[in-house]
Amino acid sequence: MISRFQLPDDRVEKALPDKKPLLGLAEARAESERCLYCVDAPCIKACPTEIDVPTFIKKIATGNIRGSARTIFEQNILGYSCARVCPTEVLCEGACVYNGWQKAPIKIGRLQRYATQHATAQGEPAMFTPKSAPTKGARRKVALVGAGPASLSCAATLTLEGHEATIFERLPVPGGLNTTGIAPYKLHAEDALHEIEWVLDLGVEVKTGMEIGRDVSAKELLDGYDAVFLGVGLGRDTKLGVVGEDGPGVHGAVQWIERMKTLKKSDAKLHLGRVIVVGGGNTAIDVARESALLGAEHVTMVYRRGPDEMSGYLHEMDGARKEGVTLTANTLPHSFVRDAHGKLVALRVVQTRHGKPLPNTEHDLPCDAVVVAIGQAKLRELAKQFPGVEMDDRGCIKADPKTGATGNPKVWSGGDCINGGKEVVNAVADGRNAARTLIAAWSSKASE
Repeated sequence: MISRFQLPDDRVEKALPDKKPLLGLAEARAESERCLYCVDAPCIKACPTEIDVPTFIKKIATGNIRGSARTIFEQNILGYSCARVCPTEVLCEGACVYNGWQKAPIKIGRLQRYATQHATAQGEPAMFTPKSAPTKGARRKVALVGAGPASLSCAATLTLEGHEATIFERLPVPGGLNTTGIAPYKLHAEDALHEIEWVLDLGVEVKTGMEIGRDVSAKELLDGYDAVFLGVGLGRDTKLGVVGEDGPGVHGAVQWIERMKTLKKSDAKLHLGRVIVVGGGNTAIDVARESALLGAEHVTMVYRRGPDEMSGYLHEMDGARKEGVTLTANTLPHSFVRDAHGKLVALRVVQTRHGKPLPNTEHDLPCDAVVVAIGQAKLRELAKQFPGVEMDDRGCIKADPKTGATGNPKVWSGGDCINGGKEVVNAVADGRNAARTLIAAWSSKASE
């Protein structure tokens, strides 16, 4: 499959190998045959998209790879990327009954990748044929803002039922964080684009370089389409707001990962001497691990509370430690120290207790680069362009978590912009559920 979206071949992320490579045929068959096909399978309940895990695994065991992939895609059209980026250790695999017997759980994520990667490989026949027209009612048009997992899932679900879906994306490449923000040792950008091409071949249209309020107005979308879906994710990296932050050597985490994933090595100009990562979430851990794997001299994570209070997954932090990352907990950034030429030389920090700074504990941590991973700003201004769409106290769009309905009857939403930043699989579920709700409503009206 030749991608219509081009990225440089010699990208920085290419230096990072796949941590969980594709299983071979014998490995996949042997692992799938371990599945007990539980009657009340806890792995299904643990999956936000409710994939019938035992069924897709058993189909691998019988050699029915396309049937296995179809079982996955019927619930999660982005099952390929989710197989690679989902924290399966705490979702489906974390719920596997083998854990209760102190045995290794089924490698559900790797089996899901095995099925979906083979089924979407170049030259494979199309798995789904979109309906030429809806079963009930007229063909509807939906505009989707943002080409991340939520919008892609929503658009694909609509298209397969015979409706028209057009995605408007601000960046030159679609995919959201799947393309520009996922740790490369989980998913390279070209693999994300491979999946997107597969979705677009279903009949979904994507228009890149289109920003709402600049290239097309919210009013135009509301007037020209039967519904609008907002899958805009989150905004720019949040800053610490301390002295010396604005200047060379200080990077926002999302910006840092995006540069690494999309730029050539010669253009990226990443500073990989002594790296400090500020934050305790999964993004912070990803940045720390990537820095270590790319050859940083030393990588330190600075977190304002204790290790037990970190929001990042324990298994990810364990992996970071194995790669040489150290954690300096109960420590809060105070300011950035620069030399006479403005070059960053240290991060000044203070010790904390319960997240609060302790007096007379300031000291410097020498560094060449600091990556700030403390969250992202919310896209309040974009949401305000759509009348009736409200924001909650966190700055997220108010939407029904089950359907995606907002305060405007023509506007729906899902993904990080409503949940504040969860997993890719949660965004996929949001988009799918919004589409199913719309389809059901239109079918109901047609039957009246």
